[in-house]
Amino acid sequence: MCLFNKKKNYFMKRVICSIVVLCSISIFSQEIKSDSIKETKEIQEVILKSQRKKQYSDKAVYTFDKEALEKARYAKDLIKTLPELQLDPISNTLKSTKGGTTLFLINGIEASDMQIRSVQPSEVVKVEYYDIPPARWATRADQVVNLITRNPETGYVFGADTTTAFNTGFVNGSAYGNYTKGKNDFGLEYSINLRNYNNRTVKSIYDYDLNDSHYRSEEGKRDHFGYTYQNLVLRYTLSVPEKYVFQTKVNLDLFTSFIKGKGQSIFYKDDITEQHGMFKNGNSSYKKPTLDLYFSKNIGKKDELSINLVGSSFTTNNSELAKEWDLSSGNSVYDNDMNLKAKQSGIVGEIAHVHTFEKGKLSSGYRISNTSISNELQNLEGFSEYRVNYLEQYLYTEYSGKINKFSYRLGAGLTNIHNKSAENVDDEWTITPKIILSYSINNNQSLRFTSSYKPQSPGSSALSSNVVQMAPNIVQRGNPFLKTAQRWGNNLIYSYNNKYFDFNTNLFYWYNNRAINQYYVLDEGLGGYALTYENAKNSQQYGVQLTGSYKPFGNSLLVIKAQISPASETVKTSDGKLIKNNYIGNNFILSSEYKSFNIQYEFNIPVYNLNGAFLTTNENASHLFASYKLKEWTFTTGMYWLGMPSDYKTKSLPESLVNYSRHNQIWNNKSMLILGLSYDFSKGKKNQIDKKLNNSTAPAATF
Repeated sequence: MCLFNKKKNYFMKRVICSIVVLCSISIFSQEIKSDSIKETKEIQEVILKSQRKKQYSDKAVYTFDKEALEKARYAKDLIKTLPELQLDPISNTLKSTKGGTTLFLINGIEASDMQIRSVQPSEVVKVEYYDIPPARWATRADQVVNLITRNPETGYVFGADTTTAFNTGFVNGSAYGNYTKGKNDFGLEYSINLRNYNNRTVKSIYDYDLNDSHYRSEEGKRDHFGYTYQNLVLRYTLSVPEKYVFQTKVNLDLFTSFIKGKGQSIFYKDDITEQHGMFKNGNSSYKKPTLDLYFSKNIGKKDELSINLVGSSFTTNNSELAKEWDLSSGNSVYDNDMNLKAKQSGIVGEIAHVHTFEKGKLSSGYRISNTSISNELQNLEGFSEYRVNYLEQYLYTEYSGKINKFSYRLGAGLTNIHNKSAENVDDEWTITPKIILSYSINNNQSLRFTSSYKPQSPGSSALSSNVVQMAPNIVQRGNPFLKTAQRWGNNLIYSYNNKYFDFNTNLFYWYNNRAINQYYVLDEGLGGYALTYENAKNSQQYGVQLTGSYKPFGNSLLVIKAQISPASETVKTSDGKLIKNNYIGNNFILSSEYKSFNIQYEFNIPVYNLNGAFLTTNENASHLFASYKLKEWTFTTGMYWLGMPSDYKTKSLPESLVNYSRHNQIWNNKSMLILGLSYDFSKGKKNQIDKKLNNSTAPAATF
């Protein structure tokens, strides 16, 4: 590892300094006086079965009645009933109605969809839903769902499911098995997602002025594209309750994708019109093995120390061949041949300490992650070899407590981002404070305020030196000189729940300093325009978000879930231009459950959101599916994108140097009929460990 080379000794100095600061913070925090603070009850709090929801400052705790437990096939069926969660019918996985990244845990350990399926409803004690993630997860997720189960017992569980379409390449499949005996637990999982679509239409327009001439390109293409993603997991856990836990997990990700497209375009230059032919072929693949080691030990009755190490090393291959030519003369307009081979290694290490006071809890930790990528690139600018390195350190501590109806969580962090691209080094330390205040109005109403500040690192594609031809006189490139953005967010949340309603109203305001923005610039070296990245002066987003569910009959016979978010977003570019967009985000789900039958319909009205130099729509939804449970078997059928193809629109902003629009439609998805079959069996109960750290190395770097 490059961290241990002599040239990288200054990284180790930072690590040592950070650990010293962490220890100092922990010692100081343990001296806090708490005479006026009443005892707080965290994860170990006993929730009465008659109480379905308990709201805390950063989370809601849900329990389930006898009827819900009897109807559910597995824990996944219980979790999807939470008002801000839904079952995504396309991937058959759980996600938030609010969007963003949702992290799922079982007793504190990061869990896959299949692991959640392997938990029987009778084992579920409660579900903790963090809409404000604690510090140790705050940089990785927007929401955290922690499934709390009963004491472990010896047993085994296994299952499999598959969902496939009749008339196109659409397959979701998975299988899992777990066996527990005494202190030992063995687990094996496999999943596959396959897409193979041969009828995607793409219509695009480029319109611009260049060298005192007016250009316009109207393109029409038809693509055959697809991908196959496979995941294999093998894990072993040694657990001694109330003493220690050790887990080793081997994870293998396999990914391949392709695209084959051809079409024609009408190319205008002033009064001259040409008919062009065009095609684009591309491939991408990687095999990513990951080793994940975890150890946690209780030190006395009030302290717990956890250590997590994750490492991976793999190679990503990307290739693209795109051409455009004049049909009448056969002369080449452009010939783009890009090949990228990226050898990537990553390591993540984290140590965390939790101390439980009589009247509060202190959590502290330190995490370091390093990703090193060696690139061999052949593109429009010739052949090049270069290395990039992305290092991030995160030091945090937070204290939570309660005074009567008033709860609080105070956190302080220090984040270092050290990005070394092919042409630049960006090194920055940022203080990351966080405050959460909560007031319980009564048993079913609460008011919460949260404020946080954190850095946002540009992605590897934004920092890339790669250049790709998009159209005549138009290329796309990264910007190795990008700096880290800084994000400050505030939320005022009102929560209300009873037998019929369970919803949150969130007034939010986000301010991004040095926001990462994509835009067109004149590229004199290539004699045209380049779509690239910049650090804008700032961006802002504010509005109100209403999320939750309504049960007209007070049960699951009819449930209406909704997310409605009227909002405004602005970007102030580096040259002072102000870009503004107003929208009303929305998503609606109607579901009904009667005995062993379940039916659900999801729909939305797509809206435009700011996305760099463009306005883009979110994916349209009109999905109807039903299921029937018969003992251990579940039969599913449905139709996705009822009466319409999946649809994606992009258009440039009035301020853009290039007037661009794009309309993608996947006709294979139109009224796509699917069938699914699932089998799940269990005997006894299996060990679940209380893992406090969950990390993963960086995803594959692509452009």
